[in-house]
Amino acid sequence: MLRFLALSLLSLPALALASSEVAPTAAASGGVGAPEIIATVIFAIAVLHTFSTKFFAHLAHINPRHAGVWHLLAEVEVVFGFWAFVLVASLFLLSGQEAAVHYLEGRNFTEPMFVFVIMVMAASRPILVAVAALIQQAAAMIPMNRALSTYFLCMAVVPMLGSFITEPAAMTLAALMLRDRFFQQGLSTRLKYATIGVLFVNVSIGGTLTHFAAPPVLMVAAKWQWDTLFMISHFGWKAAVAVFVNAAVLTWMFRQELGGKGALGGKTGSVVPLAVTAVHVAFLVGVVVFAHHAVVFMGLFLFFLGYTEAYKRHQERLILREGLMVAFFLAGLVVLGGLQQWWLQAALTGVEPTVLYFLATALTAVTDNAALTYLASLVDGVSMEFKYAIVAGAVTGGGLTVIANAPNPAGVAILKGYFDDESISFVGLFLAAFPPTCMAIFAFQAL
Repeated sequence: MLRFLALSLLSLPALALASSEVAPTAAASGGVGAPEIIATVIFAIAVLHTFSTKFFAHLAHINPRHAGVWHLLAEVEVVFGFWAFVLVASLFLLSGQEAAVHYLEGRNFTEPMFVFVIMVMAASRPILVAVAALIQQAAAMIPMNRALSTYFLCMAVVPMLGSFITEPAAMTLAALMLRDRFFQQGLSTRLKYATIGVLFVNVSIGGTLTHFAAPPVLMVAAKWQWDTLFMISHFGWKAAVAVFVNAAVLTWMFRQELGGKGALGGKTGSVVPLAVTAVHVAFLVGVVVFAHHAVVFMGLFLFFLGYTEAYKRHQERLILREGLMVAFFLAGLVVLGGLQQWWLQAALTGVEPTVLYFLATALTAVTDNAALTYLASLVDGVSMEFKYAIVAGAVTGGGLTVIANAPNPAGVAILKGYFDDESISFVGLFLAAFPPTCMAIFAFQAL
């Protein structure tokens, strides 16, 4: 594949090879250049690769001689990082070192860095113990089987927290609690896929109660002057209805299987002092407040690492590897997505609002929903109906694939070890996420 791409690039016209700019040249002239076409082809291959990771995992089992390579290609978090490297190598051949480096330096990697930091912090033992205790107390107040009420709250309330502590943090907390209380006790394959399908959809739409926590909302909130009151009145209450219906229906459908699970209450250990928990919460709040300032939140993260080392007896293993893999995935998506504007923006303009809503939902499945809303924010003179359709569609489709929403890779990284071949089938994920997505469509279109 690499050889084919290299030969294809070398066969491009000499004028393209001599270009000193990667994307801006074509964009400035209003046309589409070789870099955009190459990037779109590579992006399409990367998307297909994400749907094929289970196939590579199977190859690792039947071909142990090259199992390491197949396992690497079966890691969904590796996919976009790998193909981003292919794109950068292609740009190097196409336009030279200076232009390729200039393109990379022009990308904004704040979101991958933030997701890494918030994943590690949210998954620390003091935070998990505190949230689990609150969930257990709330579950005890619901007049039903404790396992069922705990599962329901993990699927309904924790995703809604994404509107306040950010969606990546909510995804991390929900996935870890589901892992410790349910997945580790053994669930049927059908229930495991149904769980991640509803979880991904609920996290995607659950971040719409505020204007500062969900990436697709954040991309447009300032320019379109949307505040939290606006989000609640136009999006949040509808999303809340869909989230609770999705969680309730899923809990009811699998009530017999779930009834005997989750009774252990997750991992046990020494009590975490309140002061230690307060410090962790303070670090978490600081990172959320400065989510758009990498210099600040990375500094806080380094202090956090020092603190966890100083009070090691109250900690468990930090999920540094998992967080880095997810950041690698998102960084690859940033690199590949930077040259997709030429076709995405063309697809979004001049479309009737209802059609635009469903188009945005479909496009979200094959590209990051924050990138979609960002491109929409660049279009001037759009109507309120256009704005609503693009944002509602972007969050509606956020659970259909792993690349649709930034927190999804975090959930995959935490839960994939409990699936066959330690790989989640993306056909299975799509089918599992489709019913709750339909509920979200009903909420945003009919309510």
